[in-house]
Amino acid sequence: MQGYGVLTTGWTRSELMSKTIASAKQGNILDPWSHSLLYATDFADRLEHQIIPALRSGFVVLADRYIYTAFVRNTVRGCDRQWIHDVFGFAVVPDLVCYLRIDVDTLALRVIESKGMTYWESGMDMRLGADLYDSFKKYQGLIIEEFDKVAEEFGFQVVDARRPPEEIQEALRARILPILKEGRTKRINKAAADKVAAEKGVTGKPALVAAEKSTEKIVEKAAMPAPAKEPATTG
Repeated sequence: MQGYGVLTTGWTRSELMSKTIASAKQGNILDPWSHSLLYATDFADRLEHQIIPALRSGFVVLADRYIYTAFVRNTVRGCDRQWIHDVFGFAVVPDLVCYLRIDVDTLALRVIESKGMTYWESGMDMRLGADLYDSFKKYQGLIIEEFDKVAEEFGFQVVDARRPPEEIQEALRARILPILKEGRTKRINKAAADKVAAEKGVTGKPALVAAEKSTEKIVEKAAMPAPAKEPATTG
């Protein structure tokens, strides 16, 4: 990515919690609040051991889904909005959130053509329909409706995910590059200011703290599928 150090992270990829969450989903024995706490633990582990260390080292962090996925899924399942916001209140605020929006019919077709529908992606735990397909469309419709609300509330950059992967890639780059260039400009200006201050004998903040504040860049690829590889649903 044009000379930038990049770390990628995603939902339930923590070494601490990924297996535990997979096991809990197989058993289908936990309520939405318990699931929320498991996902929050997964996120906290990745934040402490992956995301923050990378930001402090000047890396760009690309997150395949962030805390907003938890907001949406748990609200749809009946959790209190403020409660779930408070649970994830320790998160670093992203510099940019890209919402890859898609309609239910296109999403269903892509999932059928790839890996097929699953229990959780279809919201079968909510008993919305008589079969997997019917439940999938109803559940994903609720998810998209809630994501639209969250996107407006938090100012997401909306990208049309119905387009071909190459066009989606271009749209994402067009939104991400200005953020990266702004950060690079700030670092250059900060370095120049530090040099002038040093020549005048002025002592500033420790370099690590200054670098941390001037290089924290995190971008979330939130919500609907990432069609460049395989459609990732929000189940």
